[in-house]
Amino acid sequence: MTMLPVLLLTLAGAEVPMPPPPPGMVLLAQATVTVDGDAGVASSDAGVEPLPVAAQPREEQDGDPEPDAELEAMRALEEVTIDPRARSGASIRATLGQLGYGTLIRDRLEKALEASELSGEELAFELDPITDVERFDVLKVQQRYDIPLEMNALVAQYIHFFQGGGRKWFRRWMSRSARYIPLMRPLLEAKGLPRDTVYLAMIESGFNTQAKSWAKAVGPWQFIPGTAKMFKLRDDFWVDERRDPIKATNAAADYLSQLHGNLGHWYLAWAGYNTGGGRVRRMVDTYGTTSFWELSDKKGFARETKHYVPKLIACALVAKHPEAFGFSQDEFTPESPFEFDEVKLTDSVDLEVIAQASGSSLDEIQEFNPELKRWCTPPASESDPYKLRLPRGKKDQFTETFAKFAPSERLHFKIHRVQKGDTLSKIAQQYHSAQEAILRMNHLTSARTLKLGNDLVVPVPSAQAIKSGKTDTALERQVVRARRSGLNAARPEDEVPAGSQTAPVGKVALGGSIAVSTVDGKKKVTYGIGKGDSLWSIARRFDVHVADLKEWNASLGSPRGLKVGAALTVWPGPAADLSPTK
Repeated sequence: MTMLPVLLLTLAGAEVPMPPPPPGMVLLAQATVTVDGDAGVASSDAGVEPLPVAAQPREEQDGDPEPDAELEAMRALEEVTIDPRARSGASIRATLGQLGYGTLIRDRLEKALEASELSGEELAFELDPITDVERFDVLKVQQRYDIPLEMNALVAQYIHFFQGGGRKWFRRWMSRSARYIPLMRPLLEAKGLPRDTVYLAMIESGFNTQAKSWAKAVGPWQFIPGTAKMFKLRDDFWVDERRDPIKATNAAADYLSQLHGNLGHWYLAWAGYNTGGGRVRRMVDTYGTTSFWELSDKKGFARETKHYVPKLIACALVAKHPEAFGFSQDEFTPESPFEFDEVKLTDSVDLEVIAQASGSSLDEIQEFNPELKRWCTPPASESDPYKLRLPRGKKDQFTETFAKFAPSERLHFKIHRVQKGDTLSKIAQQYHSAQEAILRMNHLTSARTLKLGNDLVVPVPSAQAIKSGKTDTALERQVVRARRSGLNAARPEDEVPAGSQTAPVGKVALGGSIAVSTVDGKKKVTYGIGKGDSLWSIARRFDVHVADLKEWNASLGSPRGLKVGAALTVWPGPAADLSPTK
């Protein structure tokens, strides 16, 4: 057999063999990413090929996590694997089908099995191995779904992708599905949606409650902030309900129901979920058709939207019949069901105390309450309690044990709004707290990350401990754990008072120029980015870390990165080179 030459695509630390593109074919191209003015998930400009998002790191603010590496790496590989322009070459399609797996699909579908019932119970449905995916008659399994299914070339390509290059991600999705599908399906059905709509969450996030995209879409259903607010998902200092699998599923059901009512077909509703219902409606009105497939051939949808429905169909087919599509059950590690009990809390409580009192691990408490942003629950009262989830069967133990905790063993909190001139050491001293505990409680990595107007959760000792001068057990425990995770109190010379970190706006006169000033007794440099500069070279010159540069300059979170002539704020270290650029 003649072997095709291959290119190596390095992605997320792994080398993946890729077939050579046909002459003139460009696999990766820059795109301007926008969010539709209507409620919806972020999309690219229509007709423009987006740069794989894994290649566009974004610096998040206020301790937010980076975009989910798993989600972004898979989407980047998908960008170069599922390419409409590759369909013209059968050899390219065949090679892409092998990506990451090694061989073509093994067997040919010769017959279809019918689902039957016995004593009111459906017999196990087994589908023979499917080889010729492109010719598979999807109508033979349509009765097992309550969403419309069709087979076409793009659906087949996504099936090949899940079997090949996307296989490792699909394994994870299937493992998580055992935990979340039984939870989500009844919620969807109660809202009047097809139960198999659950596969939309599968392609959005792989059922990852912590998933975050480059467009700041968050949670298992990937809500962007505007849409989350529209459907009453709370996102504030304490919680982000987009991460909650129950609250987010109910909101997604409401949104999809609205889209279906406005657009009239589930394919259009799914497309609207991706790009915004308003855009889909304009496409329908412009071209006079409600056929998603016809609209996909027109100008107006981004490639991501054109692929969204085929990807969902492919996902649903493979997820219900994994063995027929070349997966074996031992490839999956099913997660335990999302089963829990609820307790009502009337005050803010340390999650570690909750874990200890309930006989659970901290990871379990966080997993059942993924909406929590802090290491404690939100403020609450008798009239407005916070409903916390505990692993099933832990409620009685928690109720009995928590009542026995002494005040010094329960972590207490104050909320401090950062004001001009605040430093972490000053705040810690004001509340008899500790810098390390404040850093850990607020997911901060540095004392330099204080921003004017931000709220901080400040762990404080109990009134009894302050009065007696004794060590507060709960506060000391936070300090020890913070230090174990690498957090330490800042040196006075490293602290930058809040309000003195504002990055300059606009450009300086010359690239490479340096302007030195003094702010609150500290030396400040305004540096004009010069040709050939990199974050590493600038950080090295001014004796700081790259992470520091990103903290001081919000513009560095832009996909464009460094721009010649733009001004950077730098708080130089002791070994900084402040000499003029030659």
